[in-house]
Amino acid sequence: MLEDKDVLVVEDDPVFRSMITGFLKSQGCHVREAEDGLEGLQALRESIPDVLLCDLAMPVLTGMEFVEEVSIQYPMVPVIVISGTGDMADVATALRHGVKDFLIKPLDNIMVLKSAMLSVLRSEDSVADNRDFASQWFEVGEENSGIDEELEWHIEELKANPKAARELLLGLMPETESQQGDWQLSYCVLQSADVQPVLLDYTWLMDGRLAFYLVDSASDTENGTATTLLIRAFFNDYLRNRMADERDIRGLLRLIEQGMKHSGYASPIRALFGIFDACDKSLSVTSTGLAAVLQTSDERKEIVAQPWLGTNAYQNDTIELQLSESGGRLSLSEIGAASFSLTIKRCGF
Repeated sequence: MLEDKDVLVVEDDPVFRSMITGFLKSQGCHVREAEDGLEGLQALRESIPDVLLCDLAMPVLTGMEFVEEVSIQYPMVPVIVISGTGDMADVATALRHGVKDFLIKPLDNIMVLKSAMLSVLRSEDSVADNRDFASQWFEVGEENSGIDEELEWHIEELKANPKAARELLLGLMPETESQQGDWQLSYCVLQSADVQPVLLDYTWLMDGRLAFYLVDSASDTENGTATTLLIRAFFNDYLRNRMADERDIRGLLRLIEQGMKHSGYASPIRALFGIFDACDKSLSVTSTGLAAVLQTSDERKEIVAQPWLGTNAYQNDTIELQLSESGGRLSLSEIGAASFSLTIKRCGF
C-alpha cells in the first residue's frame, strides 16, 4: 500500500498538482511539492523520496532536463512521468533515462496513478531492481502469466500506430560511436521508412567486455515492437544483475525466452547476440534467426542463421571468433530493406 510513503510531486500546474497531492494524502502518503525542476532538485537534496512524480512541460528547467539530472545524481529514485504528451520521441527519451512509468494527462481514472506507484514500489523491492519502465509496460518478471488491461492498451496502441511504434524504437537507438579504453564501437544503418527497424543495444561492462544484441523488429509481424521492448528490458536487467558472474549469454537467452512464453503476446523474432572481450580480442556470437558476416583484416567468417528467438534458441550454438589487432566488422545479411554493420576496432588503427 501507499501508506507512509514519501512522494515528491514536481508539477508547474497548481490545479493538477493540488489534485495529485490531495489524492496521495488521502492514501496516507507524505507529500512534498515543487513547481519546477530547479525546486525539485533542491527538494531532492533535502530528502530522497520513495517515488518522484513529475511533468515534462515545466519552466526554468524542463521536465526532460530534470529527469536526466535525476538519473545522473539520484539513480536510486524511481520516477513516474505524468505528461500531457504521448509523443513517442518523449517516451523513448524518458525510457533511456530510466523512467519507471509514463502516464498521459488527463488522468481519467486517478486509480491508474495508484496502480503505477504500487507497481514501481513492488519492483523496487524485488530482485529485478532498478527496472526501467519498459519492464513496467511489458512485465519482464519470470513468473508473469498474461497481461492486465493497462498493459494490453499499450500493446494495442503500438499495433494500431506503426509509425509511432517505429519512432519509439528509433528513439532507443544508442550513440553511433562509443569507446572504452582503447577500443571503439561504431555502427552504420540504412533502413527503409516503410518497415519496422532493426534495433541495436549495447553495454560496456566493467571487466572490459562489450555485450550487444540486434533485433529485427519487422520479423515479428504481429507484436514486433512489444517483443523488441521486452528483449531490451530483459537485456538491461540481466546485465545489471547477473552478467558479472556469467561468461556467455546462454542464461540471458533462456531468461528472455521464458519471459516471451509467459508474456501472452510475444512471438518468435529474429535476433543476434554477442559478447566482445577486449582482453583477448575474442568475439562470441549467437545467432537467433539473423545471419551475419564478420570481416577482419585476416579473414571473412560467415555466421549462419539459427532457430529464432522464442523457439528454444538458448540451445543454439555460439560461434567463437578472434578479432585482429585492428578489430573487425560484423554485417547483417538477408534482412530485407535494411543494411546494418557493427564495427569494433582498436583506436589508432
